[in-house]
Amino acid sequence: MSRLLVTGGAGFIGVNFVRGWLARHPADRCVVLDALTYAGRRESLDGLDSRPGFRFVQGDIRDRGTVEGLLREERTHIIVHFAAESHVDRSIAGPEVFVDVNVRGTQVLLEAARAVWLAGDGMPHRFHHVSTDEVYGSLEPGEPAFTEVTPYAPTSPYAASKAAADHLVRAYHRTFGLSTSISNCSNNYGPFHFPEKLIPLCIVNLLEGKALPVYGDGKNVRDWLYVEDHCLGLERVLADGRPGETYNIGGRCEKTNLEVVTTLCRMVDEVFAGEPRLRSRFPQAPPSRGQMCESLVRLVQDRPGHDRRYAIDPTKIEHELLFEPATSFEAGLAATVRWFIEHEAWWRSILAGGAYREWMSRQYAPRKA
Repeated sequence: MSRLLVTGGAGFIGVNFVRGWLARHPADRCVVLDALTYAGRRESLDGLDSRPGFRFVQGDIRDRGTVEGLLREERTHIIVHFAAESHVDRSIAGPEVFVDVNVRGTQVLLEAARAVWLAGDGMPHRFHHVSTDEVYGSLEPGEPAFTEVTPYAPTSPYAASKAAADHLVRAYHRTFGLSTSISNCSNNYGPFHFPEKLIPLCIVNLLEGKALPVYGDGKNVRDWLYVEDHCLGLERVLADGRPGETYNIGGRCEKTNLEVVTTLCRMVDEVFAGEPRLRSRFPQAPPSRGQMCESLVRLVQDRPGHDRRYAIDPTKIEHELLFEPATSFEAGLAATVRWFIEHEAWWRSILAGGAYREWMSRQYAPRKA
């Protein structure tokens, strides 16, 4: 029986990981620690409270007493560390909280784990840190994809804070002997994705008949990974990954932002064509008004330091752990569109929040001529 502490388990990837883990390992114990800041949604974990292996604790990873207490009380031997401030735009607007949560928070977790797991004769354990491809910086067209030995070159406060956290995790392995691992993933998408990121924002805006903001010329390239595939990759790392190692988890799926948005437009057009009942539910959506979804695409002023291209080379995890994503981009995107249509109450509760509305209203300015 595995006993996990999942930090940030009420956030996008964390929720999918917890739900998937408990579905595949029903006898295990999974404790979620989440501060429930703006992107952590307690309702995303609805339905799990009745399971004997699940527990939710609202708390901050920077509170060492809380973390140590949970590790001792629950006899936890695996930490899966998702908790982080993760939006590049927000890190540009306010870098301080990113350093505090992503760097200091990770160090507090590592100290708590060291105090509990390495005391006395020690105990078998694993501290897994979930990181990002953004720590590697930006690629130009034609350059080889990021590997686990690509030098770090972060360009945003968010990416820099995640890079610092990665270095701390490696240091605690080398210096103190803590059994750690790191994964750097490409852009995730899927259910429970907070609607400030590109894909969920565009889906929600299409259903509401609002503009689809695309930074710059729309040709920035990202490598896309369906969130359920990412979670399965994490399970492979936890099961068979070597302590002290880093594994890149990517989708081998490079798309420009404009390609992603136009694909979403086509999919929503097709869904509405096949299900006329949706027109009464979403009367402002372009298909409900006899228009094509692409009519809402708007190029907006680029953000500072916008990385041109990310691409992950997942050869190591493919060869060493025999893991490859199972979901094509088309299938994953279609499933994501369907999830947002079927979970309207979830995203409408977010849109109703004053802080969210205020942030989005000032975030996207029309592109200057």
